Amino acid sequence: MKAVKVSETSVLQNRFGVFKHSDWIGKPFGSKVLSNKGGFVYLLAPTPELWTLVLSHRTQILYIADISFLITYLEIVPGSLVLESGTGSGSLTTSLARAVAPTGHVYTFDFHQQRAASAREDFQSTGVDSLVTVGVRDIQGEGFPDEYSGLADSVFLDLPQPWLAVPSAGKMLKQDGTLCSFSPCIEQVQRTCEALKSNFRDIRTFEVLLRTFEVHEGKIDSCQGEEGLSVRSPPCKRRHRSGEGSTMQDSSSSPTIKVRPCADARGHTGYLTFSRLQCLS
Repeated sequence: MKAVKVSETSVLQNRFGVFKHSDWIGKPFGSKVLSNKGGFVYLLAPTPELWTLVLSHRTQILYIADISFLITYLEIVPGSLVLESGTGSGSLTTSLARAVAPTGHVYTFDFHQQRAASAREDFQSTGVDSLVTVGVRDIQGEGFPDEYSGLADSVFLDLPQPWLAVPSAGKMLKQDGTLCSFSPCIEQVQRTCEALKSNFRDIRTFEVLLRTFEVHEGKIDSCQGEEGLSVRSPPCKRRHRSGEGSTMQDSSSSPTIKVRPCADARGHTGYLTFSRLQCLS
């Protein structure tokens, strides 16, 4: 896949040939378009899921399994106000923007000025800049800006030392607001949980492991049994039986659907620690 900004005078050139952008304009998403050599590509709508797979990796990113899980557990809905640190490559931020649309907003912070500027440009190109505000700030050292105190529905932390930002995050959240911290190492999780104990409750940590399967049609040697079920033949010479009480017959190379785990399945990415701000009595 490749993210392409369409212009009437531009072309996409790859090993399948030359594709004129002018041939794409006006076609619905999902269309199959041909090159000058007869190769083809599909025109796909730019969604947060696809953007996660093609964006420039300025940092390690969160992928679809973690993103979908944390958006659900943080209870992010249209109209929510979300604080995020750090922005990184903007993979999560794009999905957060869609979740809070059309009336919510995401305020995301990164300590690295150039990284924040690049993320801001990406959000403009993907059309979510009206839902996202990017700030340059060291959240670990300075905390979140006081102007968001008590206004945030959810806070997300992706920091080397998230426990340092926990006190500030607690001040930003509404009563009963939710917090999530993403950490690749279990030692980070332990220290973060210790910091959460004072003002947060319902502390839980998850590791999301996604297993993908390939499904395709193929042929296998099989034989037809009495119940009409197709079974793989044993590793021995097959014999054709005839006679009363036996209906076993050869039906080698019958078409079937094959399913197997993908070889490039992604393993451990990180731990997601969730908690909820304690209500004042």
